Amino acid sequence: MNRCNASKLHPALFSGFALYLLACICSAAWGQTVGRPIPQKAQIAQMVVTQPPNVLLNDLPDRLSPGARIRGPDNLLVLSGALVGKTHLVRYQREPNGQIHEVWILNESESQSPVGRNP
Repeated sequence: MNRCNASKLHPALFSGFALYLLACICSAAWGQTVGRPIPQKAQIAQMVVTQPPNVLLNDLPDRLSPGARIRGPDNLLVLSGALVGKTHLVRYQREPNGQIHEVWILNESESQSPVGRNP
């Protein structure tokens, strides 16, 4: 026994789902065209994570802040444990206490551009 009138529900559900899919596709396309917001005042260095939160910046010992954010070449967050022993060219900013708080691992185009090399 069918108590639900499917002819009245189907167009409303279909149009709502179509709008949802359109919004998802448009936001994904917009996100791919926007560049990474690396501040101009961010400094550049070679970084090696030795044992988190300890790092080497240009072969000098330093430390990541407790809430440090490391963004990979694809702008996704990367955990410091995944970078142990690897050398990366990065741009970074410090927090008021002097610890490293924001890190951007540069991709090939950013590391070769003059803007990426000179903060």
